[in-house]
Amino acid sequence: MKITSYSRMALVIAASMFLHYTATAIPTVNLGTASSFAILAGSQITDAGGASTIVSGDVGLSPTTGAAIGLTAPQVIGGTIYSVNAFGPLGSVNNPGLLTTAKNDLSTAYTDAANRPVPGANAFGVTDNQLGGKTLLSGVYSFGHAATANLIGTLTLDAQGNPNAVWIFQASSDLITASSSKVVFKDGVGDACNVFWEVGSSATLGTYTDFVGNIMAYASVGLDTGAILDGSALAENAAVTLDHNTITQDNCAASTTSSVPDSGSTLLLLGSGLATLFAFGRRFFSPA
Repeated sequence: MKITSYSRMALVIAASMFLHYTATAIPTVNLGTASSFAILAGSQITDAGGASTIVSGDVGLSPTTGAAIGLTAPQVIGGTIYSVNAFGPLGSVNNPGLLTTAKNDLSTAYTDAANRPVPGANAFGVTDNQLGGKTLLSGVYSFGHAATANLIGTLTLDAQGNPNAVWIFQASSDLITASSSKVVFKDGVGDACNVFWEVGSSATLGTYTDFVGNIMAYASVGLDTGAILDGSALAENAAVTLDHNTITQDNCAASTTSSVPDSGSTLLLLGSGLATLFAFGRRFFSPA
């Protein structure tokens, strides 16, 4: 048989695209009912100056009573404030059952993210806990406490063209960003719903930070003056504190269940890839 230069190129492209996709896809973290919340806290929600805006997403506090919710209904533009009792802000909804379920789902998601295996190359180690200046492909990454901040400058997330790419970050201690730091998607490809920050203690976004992803902190989440969050601030046990911030929580309910293939769909992809290779071979291979 004779293989033309075009057939070689076609086979290489088909094989590389298929192998790349199946090799890099990792399961997302399912937030369950917590996926609708832009803010979910355990002890308190405060807002210095009362000028923060929740563009989309719900707000909830549990098990502390609604009197500790320092946001008003007009500030939560695209969502609802949920309280465990009738003492929440005017316009809030009393739904302790929903909040208990959401907190339980958050705990499950936190444990899932914390237990994901980390490839050796993705563990930044005790001397390199700095995310700034890095470009990271979809995957699971871990880091510890930094001397000043874990993010100084810009962290770029490279989805390599896959809009459903997933990133999971495990912070064994705290997560701190420096003033005016950023998390961005390369070429604008990626979804904040598929970025997860599992934080062993507390997370603090520095002034005017522009951040992406779902922050799941064991203790608290704090947004300093002017910080912007495209994602969610989820504090299992302590407070979420705001100061003239903007939070936009996209509708992540669909993303948490279908962002990447499971083992069954991976086999389907394998079959599709082999079929593609066979089709190219039939088309471009010709008798000598």
